Amino acid sequence: MEPLGGVAWPPEPIKTERLVLRESEARDRTAFVELLASPEVNTYLGGPRPRDEVERETPEVPERWPGSFVVELDGTMIGQILLRRATKHRPAAVGKADLGYLFLPQAWGFGYAAEACAAALDWFDGVLPGEPVVLATQTANVGSMRLAAKLGFTEVERFEAWGAEQWLGMRSPATQST
Repeated sequence: MEPLGGVAWPPEPIKTERLVLRESEARDRTAFVELLASPEVNTYLGGPRPRDEVERETPEVPERWPGSFVVELDGTMIGQILLRRATKHRPAAVGKADLGYLFLPQAWGFGYAAEACAAALDWFDGVLPGEPVVLATQTANVGSMRLAAKLGFTEVERFEAWGAEQWLGMRSPATQST
């Protein structure tokens, strides 16, 4: 994956009804370690990494690059939204912006992922108008499949990778996120 390119970074923080999307800061490091080491978060992403390895390899200010948003609720990081260029992916996805998201388990089930992803996609539509966005997830990840549908992604293909069936969806620039 590569940065989006051609966008001013970082943007002003993006505020929704309940959340703030912003660039990462040193105070987010603990939450990033938890995201990467959590068995629940990484169930469909190849499994968690060992906590000591994550602690050792995570910089003081993690994930600070264009397209990486911290999702904040009441001043605390609860997740991350990623928008980056797909480079080594399915042919239908290469060169397109790829949406990814990770949320801490305590933030699941409240609609935060939908709210944050919709805000990030609205921002993307404003800075790179006319560009489609892709999203890949395991078909077994029911929550992610529901989120993709809610955000307006439609199936392009299913394929086998990493020992599981994967789903690739695309959102055209005209799709309205909710």
